[in-house]
Amino acid sequence: MNKIIAITALFLGIAIHANAQGLKINEPEEWVNTLMGTNSSYQLSNGNTYPAVAVPWGMNFWVPQTGKMGDGWQYTYDAYRIRGFKQTHQPSPWMNDYGQFSIMPVTGRLKVNQDDRASWFSHKTEVTKPYYYSVYLADHDVTAELTPTERAAQFRFTYPKSDSSFVVIDAFDKGSYIKIIPSEHKIIGYSTKYAAGSLVNFKNYFVIYSDKAFSLAKTYADKKESRSLEISAEHALAVIGFKTNKGEKVNLRVASSFVSMEQAELNLQRELSKDNFDQTKQKAKSSWNKAMSRLAVEGGTEEQTRTFYSCLYRMLMFPNKLYEINAKGEPIHYSPYNGKVLPGRMFAGTGFWDTFRALYPFLNLVYPGINTEMQEGLVNCYKEGGWLPEWSSPGYANVMIGNNSASVVAEAYLKGLRGYDINTLYDALIHGANNEGPMDAVGRRGAPFYNELGYVPYNVGINENAARTLEYAYDDFAIYKLGKALGRPKAETDLYKSRSLNYKKLFDPSSGLMRGKNKDGSFATPFNPFKWGDAFTEGNSWHYSWSVFHDVKGLINLMGGKEKFNTKLDSIFILPPVFDDSYYGQVIHEIREMQIVNMGQYAHGNQPIQHVPYLYAYSGQPWKTQYWTREIMNKLYNSAPDGYCGDEDNGQTSAWYVFSAMGFYPVCPAAGQYVIGAPLFKKVTLTLENGKKMIISAENNQANTPYVSSMTLNGKQWTKNWLDHSTLLNGGTLKFNMSAKPNLNRGAATSDQPYSLSEE
Repeated sequence: MNKIIAITALFLGIAIHANAQGLKINEPEEWVNTLMGTNSSYQLSNGNTYPAVAVPWGMNFWVPQTGKMGDGWQYTYDAYRIRGFKQTHQPSPWMNDYGQFSIMPVTGRLKVNQDDRASWFSHKTEVTKPYYYSVYLADHDVTAELTPTERAAQFRFTYPKSDSSFVVIDAFDKGSYIKIIPSEHKIIGYSTKYAAGSLVNFKNYFVIYSDKAFSLAKTYADKKESRSLEISAEHALAVIGFKTNKGEKVNLRVASSFVSMEQAELNLQRELSKDNFDQTKQKAKSSWNKAMSRLAVEGGTEEQTRTFYSCLYRMLMFPNKLYEINAKGEPIHYSPYNGKVLPGRMFAGTGFWDTFRALYPFLNLVYPGINTEMQEGLVNCYKEGGWLPEWSSPGYANVMIGNNSASVVAEAYLKGLRGYDINTLYDALIHGANNEGPMDAVGRRGAPFYNELGYVPYNVGINENAARTLEYAYDDFAIYKLGKALGRPKAETDLYKSRSLNYKKLFDPSSGLMRGKNKDGSFATPFNPFKWGDAFTEGNSWHYSWSVFHDVKGLINLMGGKEKFNTKLDSIFILPPVFDDSYYGQVIHEIREMQIVNMGQYAHGNQPIQHVPYLYAYSGQPWKTQYWTREIMNKLYNSAPDGYCGDEDNGQTSAWYVFSAMGFYPVCPAAGQYVIGAPLFKKVTLTLENGKKMIISAENNQANTPYVSSMTLNGKQWTKNWLDHSTLLNGGTLKFNMSAKPNLNRGAATSDQPYSLSEE
């Protein structure tokens, strides 16, 4: 084994061995850098992530909090002080958090305020794992450790010799409650703080047990010390204190519930039981190992391996569970849609505008069991709120556009998921497709115009109208495919099939791009294809003109054939990164992220264009897909704190990398195909839930061999530029023969091109 690799493995505790193909991974969770993407800010996103300490899809995450209370940038790599260890459910800094409270060890003079109690720290003393976090708090001479379960956690604080050792429990502002019960070494409370939507009866109840008796107990109401050990206030805090010896470890056991204090207690007893800190840590580690071992990569560089598994970690977090298990062993949930506690499952914390593209296709392929639960949760969302959420945090959030729940629902069923009420979900799709919701981001804004004219007009006061039209057309395709699978009447499915061709109404032959159109049928003027926003969403016409996932052949025909289509695609990467930001009145971070990566108009840091490199596979030049996907993986991703080129967005940008590293990508999720690109590793073993394995092999893969010279599927030559979902589910062996030069003939035939609706 290479000595440098061996030494690195020794210090990091990574279980590896070398073979002819390089690194073989036995403990993928140890290769994760949870700090990937944390070197971000409001002005520039390198991921906008935080180092979540959690288990896959857990209800609660924990994060060392460097930002001030209420700051969406709750942990940033360039910060140097920690204010507390916060329970968080935050899907994105732009969405901010809900149901948060924090715990902070303090020594010396009692300091309760978040600024005063904050301690300097160094990344040199951090240990950051998906299942464990540790840091030395210099100002307090305390080493803090934490490890999670789905709804509970354990803390271990190693104190110095002091007669003034404390723990501060901060229930945050916006209405909170705390009670200290010294006789039981116990603190209970709740927080009502949330950022998005309008919630009824919302409380995050928590219970905390200490294994050390309290010699001091105080509560604070709105910064003022209280004489009572039980307080309700706008901002409630509590302090417990004790005398400690040097190196003494104080353990806290913590759990929470959105249902009740009694349920929080039950969650603690069920998930922590009699386990000590190290036992909980090992169980959390095992949960990550089990989930992440579904994908075993070999033959990549150390950095590629770290990046792959760091991305996979992000993909197994959102949406996270909002449901709990009651005393009878039944799933129940607090409903953010009507404020009631109801039976069944519920998930929260994702935006379908981002995640329909690759994250949900990945779940359907690798983790269909958890997505089956998520589909059950969507049934409950519709029953309790009357609409499917396009963004949930935890209830309806009025951000982004589209009706992409149609893709999420249709794709799951079309790819074989069962065991939930699909007919109710189909009703929900029909309802959402034909009605404007109670807010812009629910249902379809502009639905009456779209259903009458086939597009949302530019000049009727509806922003981002062209983007809405293009996404509605794809969503109609998803409804059409699901309706057919469910045996719906032909007149009904024909309606959505015809609507899915509405993208054609916005194509401007004079520019060869999509363009906003007025109600009278004239194109909006003036037209600047580099103008961000306005008719489009967080992008321009160069980004959105390709949002015809379901009918690329039809788009090729509109653009004048394959040659002109390919020239247009080439232009994306050739044009300078110029922009018009007049719609926003400032350079938004998505614009800056496109500009600084120096890949022309290609803006991988935002979702609308991420599928575009794969479109060459539809137009007879798949070698360009191979070149650009490898280039993007190598240039725009790494496992460092600046490892993304824009918002990571709940697993979507990570899913692009993981799919692409495997060698294929779901351009059109509802079509059931994956478009072939260029694998990054020499071998990927995909272990499916059905017990079968798909082995993706590229034995001669090197940094200088980005092109696919030939392929075999289960020993037979495979010239097509796509793979069926059913083919992957059956397992087998996919072998790539990679080359330094492109094979201009492979995949160039019309019969090799992926699905397009125009060819039905």
